[in-house]
Amino acid sequence: MRERRSCLEKLALRNSLARETLSEFFGTCLLVTFTCCSIATAVLNYGSSGGTLGATVGCSLAVTMAIYASGGVSGGHVNPAVSFAMSMTGKLPWVKLPFYITAQFLGAITGSAAVFGVYYDALMAYSGGVFRVTGPNATAQIFATYPSPYLSTLNGLVDQMMSTALLLMLIFAIFDKKNMPAPKGLEPVAVGLLILTLALSLGSNCGAAMNPARDLGPRIFTALAGWGPEVFTAGGSFWWIPVVGPMLGAVIGSYIYILCIDIHHKKEPDHEMDPDHFEKHELANMTEKPKTRC
Repeated sequence: MRERRSCLEKLALRNSLARETLSEFFGTCLLVTFTCCSIATAVLNYGSSGGTLGATVGCSLAVTMAIYASGGVSGGHVNPAVSFAMSMTGKLPWVKLPFYITAQFLGAITGSAAVFGVYYDALMAYSGGVFRVTGPNATAQIFATYPSPYLSTLNGLVDQMMSTALLLMLIFAIFDKKNMPAPKGLEPVAVGLLILTLALSLGSNCGAAMNPARDLGPRIFTALAGWGPEVFTAGGSFWWIPVVGPMLGAVIGSYIYILCIDIHHKKEPDHEMDPDHFEKHELANMTEKPKTRC
């Protein structure tokens, strides 16, 4: 038993940035796995397994589970737009941002591969062995979002900016200790309900991606796995909108909350601040000092 524990201890990462990077990879992988599996269940069963509503609920719960899995280590951002907003508002050091985003994209691609593997036979049966991006037997939408036929490029960009701005506004509210924060330990549930609300209210135009890694990572995987370059040209080359829109919207939403709510809180007396106050960048615990530090 001691030998086994000793071996496991040797595998433990000592560097805090390495731990956070691995945590973001793991959390995003879980997010994409659960999300795409939920959509695959609805699509490949011709809507008989819960349909769009079932997929929407599954995607929302996926966010909750991903934050529970990684929130205590890295904050459970699992979204480059969230990490970017945290850096823009001073809650995440800029030096850590490239590591977070790289881990999130790699996690998303890995999760896509897992979904492809577990649903391979179903995909082949549904598509007749031809993976299509558009048409009645299209399956690319299992992995990434695509616009409705009526949606213009500008409208799609505004959609992604607005939905992600609302996401960040409410994330800041959920974790604002001076406002009405969610009960400790239930923050991921509140975020999941927020995702459900946004998906139900703003999912019609282009699927409410709000997450560049969740959309572009699987899209890259599908391009390599048999769907081809059409995943980037479909919908008038829609692919960049769920990447750029959320990054812009996240910053806008963060500063709207700060300007409308955060800066107007009653100031408390200054206390001596622990220099490691923001060492652990948890969404679920943004204002508390870390438990450990290397």
